[in-house]
Amino acid sequence: MSDIDALKDEIKKLNARATQKKMDLHDLSEELPQNWQSILTVAQEAFDAYRTLTEKRAALKALEQA
Repeated sequence: MSDIDALKDEIKKLNARATQKKMDLHDLSEELPQNWQSILTVAQEAFDAYRTLTEKRAALKALEQA
């Protein structure tokens, strides 16, 4: 498997994870004010997931252009 194919597979998994974290954040927002203590944790997890996804997409783009 090439580096590009491996990165595409990783991006697919990261995209699913980021989508799940987005839904977790959405679900939490609908439950407020219950569980308000977990806002920062859930938001940080979503932020980290999307940051990683964005970085990997940029790496893929760079590999494809090389």
